[in-house]
Amino acid sequence: MSLYELAPKPPTKLGIYRTLSPTAGVHVSPLALGAMSIGDKWHQYGMGAMDKESSEKMLNAYFDAGGNFIDTANNYQDERSEEIIGEWAEKRGIRDQLVIATKYTFNFKRGSNEAQKVNYTGNNVKSMRLSVEASLKKLRTSYVDILYLHWWDFDTSVEEVMNGLHILVQQGRVLYLGISDTPAWIVSKANQYARDHGKTPFAIYQGMWNILERSFERDIIPMARAEGMALAPWNVLASGKFRTDEEEQNRRETGEKGREMLTGGWERNENEKKVSHALEKVAKEVGASHITAVAIAYLMQKTPYVFPLVGGRKVEQLYGNLEALDISLSPEQIKYLESIIPFDPGFPTSMIGDGSSPTMLLKHTAHFEKVPRVEPIRPSNN
Repeated sequence: MSLYELAPKPPTKLGIYRTLSPTAGVHVSPLALGAMSIGDKWHQYGMGAMDKESSEKMLNAYFDAGGNFIDTANNYQDERSEEIIGEWAEKRGIRDQLVIATKYTFNFKRGSNEAQKVNYTGNNVKSMRLSVEASLKKLRTSYVDILYLHWWDFDTSVEEVMNGLHILVQQGRVLYLGISDTPAWIVSKANQYARDHGKTPFAIYQGMWNILERSFERDIIPMARAEGMALAPWNVLASGKFRTDEEEQNRRETGEKGREMLTGGWERNENEKKVSHALEKVAKEVGASHITAVAIAYLMQKTPYVFPLVGGRKVEQLYGNLEALDISLSPEQIKYLESIIPFDPGFPTSMIGDGSSPTMLLKHTAHFEKVPRVEPIRPSNN
C-alpha cells in the first residue's frame, strides 16, 4: 500500500468534509445533525418521542453515513439529549472522531427539584461554569469541540462573556466558540473585544433561517462574512412545514400530524403552502425526490460556510435531506424561490445596497469593477 494512497470513498457525501470557517480549521460534515429531538422528555410539548433505541438508531445512521458534526444543548430534552449522545459515543468508542457542539444559557435544571434555579441560566460566568461542567459529565468527555452561547440575555457584559469563554479555551475544556440567537451588532462587538484583548473570538453563528423566513440575510450573513464566521441555520425546514399537499393529506388521514411546539399548529398556512409548491416545482426540475432537500440546498448555495442543522425523528428523513448535497440550483431557480414571499432587506440596505455591486451613489460618479465575493461550494461528482 502506498504511503500516499487516497482515502477510501465515503459512504455518502456527508463524509466529504469541509473547513468549518476561515477562523476555525476543524473539518466537519456539510450537514450537522441537530439533536433537539434526541431523547423522550419533550414529547408532551409536541416534539414527538425518541427513546434511547430510536435515538441511537438515528445517531448510528448519521455517523455510518460519514457524518461527524452533532449539535446539542445543555437543556435539550431536559438533559437527555447530551446523556444519550455521551453514552452512545462512549459505547462505540468514537468520541474523538466527532465534532460535538453544545450550548449554555438555558436553565438546564428546569426538570429538577432544586429550589433555586436562577444561576443555572443566563450568560454570566457562574451559569457558564455550571453548565459546562454538567455537559462534560453528560457527554462523557473531557472537552467540547464547540461551545455556543445560546441566546443573549442583555444582563451580562460582552467583557464578562468573552473573558469567561476564553478561560474555558485556555483550560482545554472547549476548543471553539459559537454564538446563537444574538443581534449581529453584539457579535461584532464581542469579536472585536476578543481580538483587541487577546481572547478567543466566536467562529460560528447559529440562528433561524429558511427560504420562508429570511431575516437572517439582513445583518447576520454580512456580519458572518466580515467576521470570518460559519453559519449553522436551524429551522431550515420551517418546523416541518415544507411538505407536499399529498404528504399533508396523508398526515391528516393517519393522524401522524407533525411538530406543534412553537409552530402555531402542525398544518401549513397559505405562505407555507406557496413555498412548498415552489420547492416542489424546483425539485422536479432538478430531479430531486424530496422538496426538503431543495430547501436545504438553497441555504447552502447562498453564501459560503453554511452548515444546516438537520434533525427529524426518522432515519428516512435524514437520508432524504442528504439529497441536498447533490442538488445544484441555478441563479434563476434561486430567484424564483425568493420571489414567492417577497423579502424586504430594510434600511439602509434598501438605499445603499449590500456591497455586492457598486451603489447607485457611486455609479453617478464613475464606472467601477468589484472583486467578486467568495462563492459557496457547489455539488461535485466526488
